[in-house]
Amino acid sequence: MWLPNRTRTNVTRLTTISGSTALVGVLGDPVRHSLSPLMHNAALGAMGLDWAYLALPTPAADLATVVRGLEAVQCRGLNVTIPHKQAVANLCHTLSPLAERLGAVNTLVPLQDGGWHGTNTDVEGFCAPLRREGRSWRGTRAVVLGCGGSARAVVAGLVDLGCSRIDLAGRRAHALEACLADCRSWAPQLHALNWSGDGAELRTALAEADLLVNTTPVGMASSDNPSAAQACPLSGSELDSLRSESCVYDIIYTPRPTQLLQSTATRGCRSLDGLEMLVEQGAAALRLWSGRSDVPVDVMRQALLEQLP
Repeated sequence: MWLPNRTRTNVTRLTTISGSTALVGVLGDPVRHSLSPLMHNAALGAMGLDWAYLALPTPAADLATVVRGLEAVQCRGLNVTIPHKQAVANLCHTLSPLAERLGAVNTLVPLQDGGWHGTNTDVEGFCAPLRREGRSWRGTRAVVLGCGGSARAVVAGLVDLGCSRIDLAGRRAHALEACLADCRSWAPQLHALNWSGDGAELRTALAEADLLVNTTPVGMASSDNPSAAQACPLSGSELDSLRSESCVYDIIYTPRPTQLLQSTATRGCRSLDGLEMLVEQGAAALRLWSGRSDVPVDVMRQALLEQLP
């Protein structure tokens, strides 16, 4: 059995799956849309590792069973995506200081004596393209849509970048309050934003925002629901509230661009999608699993660019 790996020269290499091939993968629901297997298998081939990376659909009710089972078969490492980043933290034997602070885990590393160490590479991945924007984010105002595990990592990144005010918009009041409670001690510039009713509060925040970040799954392509890619998390009046000099960052990477980025680009906003965040957080995870620093980031990025339209 084999898996195709694409390299920068667009030559397909065959990675042999043998009896000694080790498993790494990503847990999520849905996860069949994920491009993580494409970029990770390209990197594994380039690094000469006898590993295979798979997308592993995992319903919430089965998360604990799957995590324990993968430990039992000596899985070398796992990424964790929507909707499990918070729940999986409770299944870890140890947590990194960052993951403990965020209450969210996106990477599991096997411990030598058994169990999983949970950490979070989303912060590093999120900040990478913003640091390359050629401007300082210190003293700026940001609006974050969503209040799940990814939002916590985004807030941590915005704090590191020096944002002076961060407005967090959530539709579920209890989830929004929980996120604020988790982050308040280390993100005093974080404020709850009512994302309901007539939307006046959100429109006011958007009009003052230097940066808008979407962490919700709204607009993400799905093989089960092709029309999902046409959805936008903001209404027309909310989009119109944005200033043309604002930057809009959607951490979704399929489709490319998302409906949000298409809509804001027509209003003159600068756009960043989730591709670079995906690459950088994935490379950071692979360094942890392999114990190697020579992870071929360019190979991972090129594998994705060759696949995406």
